[in-house]
Amino acid sequence: MVDAAPQPKVKVSVKDLAIQYGGKAALSGVNLEIREHEIFGIIGPAGSGKTSFLRVLNRMDEMTTGMTFTGTVAIDGRDVRAWRNLYALRSRIGVVFPLPVGLPLSIYDNVALSPRLRGIRSASDLDEIVERCLRRAALWDEVKDRLQSLGSLLSGGQQQRLTIARALSQEPELLLLDEFSIAVDPVTTMKIEDVLKELRSEMTIVLVTNLVQQARRLADRTAFFLSGAFVEVGKTEDLFTGPVTDPRTREYVEGRFG
Repeated sequence: MVDAAPQPKVKVSVKDLAIQYGGKAALSGVNLEIREHEIFGIIGPAGSGKTSFLRVLNRMDEMTTGMTFTGTVAIDGRDVRAWRNLYALRSRIGVVFPLPVGLPLSIYDNVALSPRLRGIRSASDLDEIVERCLRRAALWDEVKDRLQSLGSLLSGGQQQRLTIARALSQEPELLLLDEFSIAVDPVTTMKIEDVLKELRSEMTIVLVTNLVQQARRLADRTAFFLSGAFVEVGKTEDLFTGPVTDPRTREYVEGRFG
């Protein structure tokens, strides 16, 4: 008798999550697990609660006026609300928003900031980190000769890739991507997708996307949110071709609404 393969460790556990803004429900009934070293997709129309879900993982609710949540969200078995040192929690989590969030620093310093905060001072070590992260973000070849220029002078798509490089420089255990490709051209998007597949071996990735085919290309498993409610979660390919719990899931991924 062949023993069953061990299940991957649970990285994020969410139980009975409900999110409100000023007392108005934004997302409810979320029960799911995100496994270590997987790309976990979240799909659904605009306004379905996808970004709100990411905010809870990184405790950005504390920075969002009127946002509260109930239920349990744990990373590595520890409730995110139990972390007294918020920096310690966020240092483990990289975040990329839909539109670039630039820092008023040079391209080099944007990427080197997090390593420096971790105590890395060696110029050669910083150079290596900056180059590696910019390469992974498909930006190195375009900026290698102007690393001391302001990051804010880059084009919108380049600034987004700089944001990705900066997130990777944290060496996060958990990488949250919220519509990362919205400001990036299709060719570069495919390059970054290839990198994300490689990064799966180093970290857990949560990918929020309105592009269902992007979820299909990248995600091992995917959750479907609709109108502020968690509908279901399953193997990504099953949502497209296999059994689904709710017929609305198949209707959405086939483009019949949304």
